[in-house]
Amino acid sequence: MSLAEELAPLLERAVARHLGAPGTIADLKRLTGGATKKTWSFTAQIGADRIPLVLQVSTPRAAPADPDARAELPRVVGAEDAAMMIAAARAGVPVPPVRAVLTPEDGLGPGYVMAFVPGETIARRILREPAFAALRHGFAERCGAILARLHRMDAATLPFLQRSGAVEQVRLYRRAYESLDHPQPVIELGLRWAEDHLPLRHAMSVVHGDFRLGNLICAGAAIAAVIDWELAALGDPAQDLGWLCVKTWRFGGKAPVAGMGSRDALRDAYAGAGGVRIEPAHLRFWEAFGSIKWAIMCLMKGQEHHQTGRRTVEQMAIGRRMEEPLFDFLQLLAGED
Repeated sequence: MSLAEELAPLLERAVARHLGAPGTIADLKRLTGGATKKTWSFTAQIGADRIPLVLQVSTPRAAPADPDARAELPRVVGAEDAAMMIAAARAGVPVPPVRAVLTPEDGLGPGYVMAFVPGETIARRILREPAFAALRHGFAERCGAILARLHRMDAATLPFLQRSGAVEQVRLYRRAYESLDHPQPVIELGLRWAEDHLPLRHAMSVVHGDFRLGNLICAGAAIAAVIDWELAALGDPAQDLGWLCVKTWRFGGKAPVAGMGSRDALRDAYAGAGGVRIEPAHLRFWEAFGSIKWAIMCLMKGQEHHQTGRRTVEQMAIGRRMEEPLFDFLQLLAGED
């Protein structure tokens, strides 16, 4: 029996329970992407309506027997992930509407069902295809306005969020890196640079944690939805803007903001939509440290087989990319884009 055949009856019962009978599903298809969640698209018969939906099930948080800095990295799962999107919608951030939050009785694991939002997430298409030409013009401004709304989300309604400001992030990623016992000179240089350039005073807000191409559903000239909220935390709002500028997430585009816009356009749009004014040096810290973070994440994935005993193509492919963000970091320090 295939995984889809095992999943289908459980999902039908969950849909009928939460959304209405008969709950019959069709076109169940596993979607690619996402290292911490399994994602499926399907259609469901609810009353007289046939509705396109998406199921996301989180991998449970790690619970190591011994303290492990990697397990302390910010992560929300299941109902918390759904709560992030519900709060984001209230703040005016475009997100897929959450239709149901799974319970243990559903037997599917921690997760939720959300509406299917049509659009494109593949960066190379967004950056190159004529259908997205209007989106590319003014993309940085659109992101700045969305992030200003995102950072006004009510943190009081999200008590599970971990505090992860600049100081906490640098300390935690250093511990995660050192726990791997796999020395890399440029990572050490990057961490020391970050420790020497910490923005010690900054605002604190809800942050998405992974705001970039790949986690934005684009349709026509619009950003239709922000997805993948599992790295959300309470942090420095400049983090989200800096991460969007990390060269890895330009996917070959030339401009600093997701390959499509300027840093000044992003900062100005963010401030114009009500965000705090972010100075260039502050943005530069998060862009530079973002490359080091991504390099550490690549190293973690590449070394994962030491903990699991399994080697996968995904682990090796991500692990070998570590050198790219390290080169990007050195270029940024040299004043190159």
